[in-house]
Order: sequence, then C-alpha cells, then structure tokens
Amino acid sequence: MGQPFVSAEIATQPDCWRRAAELAGRSAAATPRTGERVAVVGCGTSWFVAQCYAALREAAGQGETDAFAASEFPRQRSYDRVVAITRSGTTTEVLELLRALRGGPRTVALTGDGTSPVMELADEVVLLDFADERSVVQTRFATSTLALLRASLGESVERAAADAERALTEPLDGLVAAEQFTFLGRGWTCGLAQEAALKMREAAGAWTEAYPAMEYRHGPISVTGPNRVAWMFGEPPTGLPAEVAATGGHLRATSADPMADLVVAQRLAVAIAHRRGLDPDNPRHLTRSVVLDQV
Repeated sequence: MGQPFVSAEIATQPDCWRRAAELAGRSAAATPRTGERVAVVGCGTSWFVAQCYAALREAAGQGETDAFAASEFPRQRSYDRVVAITRSGTTTEVLELLRALRGGPRTVALTGDGTSPVMELADEVVLLDFADERSVVQTRFATSTLALLRASLGESVERAAADAERALTEPLDGLVAAEQFTFLGRGWTCGLAQEAALKMREAAGAWTEAYPAMEYRHGPISVTGPNRVAWMFGEPPTGLPAEVAATGGHLRATSADPMADLVVAQRLAVAIAHRRGLDPDNPRHLTRSVVLDQV
C-alpha cells in the first residue's frame, strides 16, 4: 500500500494555515462582525470546527455565538448571521438549511469547492480551495477553516503553524499500541477533542471517546487504565494528572498549540490504520460527502 492521500494532506497543514490567515484579511467583510448574534453550522468534522469557533468568538467578547449540527438548527431563533462550514459544498443538511434561510439572516459559507451548489445558496462564500482534499477523512480543510476563523478574531496562527511543523515529525512510539483513547478539552478545545476522537474512529476504527476535561471525572475516567491514554488538548485541570496516574493510564498533555496537537492525533490515526491493515483514505461505510436522497 502506497502513502495515503491523507498523509500528504496532513503534512501540508502548516502552509495551509498561513494561507488561511492571509485569506482572513481579504475576507473580513464575510466573517461575523463584533456584536452580531451568530450561529455556526456544519456536519461531522465541520460541526466540531463550529464548536471551536463559537467558544473562541464568545471568549473574545465578539458576541453571542452558537454551534449546531446543520440538521438540528433551531429555525425559530433569530440570528444576524449564519456561518455554514462545508468542505464539499454538497452536504444535504447544509444546503437544505441555506435554502430555508433565504430572506432571513445573512448567510456565509466556508467551502473547499468553488463549483459546488453552496456557491449559489449562500449570500457570501469564502473559498478555501487550496485546502480541499481527496481523502474521505477531513484534516487540512477543517484545520485551515479554523485557522481562518481564529485569524478573523485577531489571533495570530503563526505559533500554531510552527508547532504543527514540529508535530509532523513527533515520534508516535508508545501511542500506536495503546488500546483506548479518551480525548479531553476545555473551552474551545472541547471541539478539538471531539474531532480527534472522530479521526481515530473513522481512519482506524479505534475505541475512542471525548469529553470536557472536568466532566471526564464524572464517570468516564473509569475507562482509563494500563495501556489506555487520556489525551488533553491544552492545560489539564488541577489534579487531573494525578488522577489519571492513579488509574495506571497515560496522560498526554503538551504546551503546543492545541490545533497543532490535533495534527499528532491525525498522524496517529493513520499509523493505527496501517497497523490494522486498513485504508485511512477510504474508511468503512463512509463517503466524502453525505448526499441524501430527497423525499
């Protein structure tokens, strides 16, 4: 088996993030303005990116921001702007929602495909075609979108990109053979924890879970033990390292930008897939875009 597409796509992320940050400056008119009430929607990975951005925007004091799976958007609520994240621009639930919102709040689509139906349905489009992917499993499009959104909030993504360059060569010894992973986050990194767990399930069929770090203590910690990993995105809460150590499990927590630490989880998912004889580009039961039959 040759190198999967996803491995090459993972490796391009630092450069893609820098390009996304530049694009944020050119796309400022499309991204939410300070004080707007905003909803961010997506499906799968894009929903987790939406969760990250919603937490970051509120923490930055830029306005109330909610994140929803596109299928669960509460249409009775009032928003100034709805941001839809869709790599393919063809996901049924996203397109249906944008059609339903016509004449209502301003809609913005972040997409990787400039020929897709979303180009006509959203009021404004930010095109990240340089981050589009061949693999079914999303990596660089999702993180590049998040880099753009972080930059739109006034953050520099240069440290994240530099940390990601180091993450591309970090040894995975001791992680590949682990039998279970629990990913943890706080604030905006709760979305990253969900995304890391999804990558491991999609690409490698691995047993993974994800929780807010403080909620992990309320039951889920019972799954941790020898040869099992609790993986924290960002600084762990006080006392958590000792509690994980008491289970016999391994706590991973680094000082790297959490988005760069996600790159390590992506690489690990591919490595475990290879170890199990799986094709990480074509996960079981999945397609690149979910397009549902219209009833």
